[in-house]
Amino acid sequence: MRSRSAALWIFAGLSAALASGYGVLFTIVADYRETYGISETAIGWLIGVGFIAAFFSQTLVAPIADRGYARRVIVAGVAINIAGLLLMAFGESLSILMLGRIISGIGIGGSLPAIRRVVILTDNENLGTNLGRLLSADVFGFAMGPAISAVLVGPYGLASPFLVVSAATAILLVISRTVPVEETVASTNTPQRLAVDLLTSRVVAGAVVLAAGAFLMIGAFDALWDVVHDDLGTADWIANLGITLFAIPLIILGPTSGRLAQNYGPFRIGGAGLLAGACFMFMYGQLPDGNWIFAFTMGHALTDALSISASGVAVAMAVPEERQAGAQGLIGAAQALAAGLTAGAIGAIYEGSGRTTSYTVAAIVMIVFVAAGMWLAKDFWRSNRHRDHAPEPQRVTARRRDR
Repeated sequence: MRSRSAALWIFAGLSAALASGYGVLFTIVADYRETYGISETAIGWLIGVGFIAAFFSQTLVAPIADRGYARRVIVAGVAINIAGLLLMAFGESLSILMLGRIISGIGIGGSLPAIRRVVILTDNENLGTNLGRLLSADVFGFAMGPAISAVLVGPYGLASPFLVVSAATAILLVISRTVPVEETVASTNTPQRLAVDLLTSRVVAGAVVLAAGAFLMIGAFDALWDVVHDDLGTADWIANLGITLFAIPLIILGPTSGRLAQNYGPFRIGGAGLLAGACFMFMYGQLPDGNWIFAFTMGHALTDALSISASGVAVAMAVPEERQAGAQGLIGAAQALAAGLTAGAIGAIYEGSGRTTSYTVAAIVMIVFVAAGMWLAKDFWRSNRHRDHAPEPQRVTARRRDR
């Protein structure tokens, strides 16, 4: 039990460190605009290109972790992410910053599904709670990014928060090597395949669409938050405090969110939460100033906290354990692609048409995704038992412990 608990905490910490690098980038894009003359459209694509890189990485790399290489995939992905953070630390042009963001996205996209696989298999009976804890760790890491930036950027420059996060990530990676990892070794005569065959399950397909809708929201929210508050003249401390306070319910309620999804049905929880998120996104375009946006964000944080892990729980419940990394990579790829394309597009919409149009478009598309996801899973969305509807596994596997 102590070993199991240690594995959960250490890999959750590693996942948090990966998220904190993005948290740093998220809160200094306005500084990039002022220091390097980068446009709002370019800022949107700077946010988005990392998600797009993660899409390809999660699609192509995640299934490798299911073949007995979860540990190696985690190590390689985290090391690649650190290289990307260092490029963003010292880059002074859009091209270098873009390259760093792409490399970081590749590393994060490769390592996160493998980390989720480790967490799921560590305690399969409580996968909802544990995936919720992983969400809490991710949000905590993301929320630490603005805090690190606020403390370090002023006295030490734009590179300093990236360097601190890189060092912390490297330390946690070394610590994770001390924890045993449950591996699944596929038969040698079975060729490696991607996880797209899992989409033949309507449960998985519906969960993937809902997850994409949630990250469409995140891509729009992230790309607009800093520049909207900057343009509205919101005090910097309010804008930064908003991110920190937004994170608190997700950190505290992450395990509760996963448990609710596992016990009461992930589609019921996830669909309701995403519809509420669409309403909040619409309101951000109508509110008169940044202080009102800040206030509404607190309600948005609560609905997200109780629902955003539902799609990942649905997929984890629906597939056999020897497909978990590939399945989590599939859902992560959909999330990354939706967030990346949205972040890029929403920056262009904001630059051309303003705040109201940007948030309204995002809200409408979110509602479309909810409708599509719920339709795909219409026979199952009230249920908390989905594994009978998953594709049959096609590999002969053996289990081993890798240290």
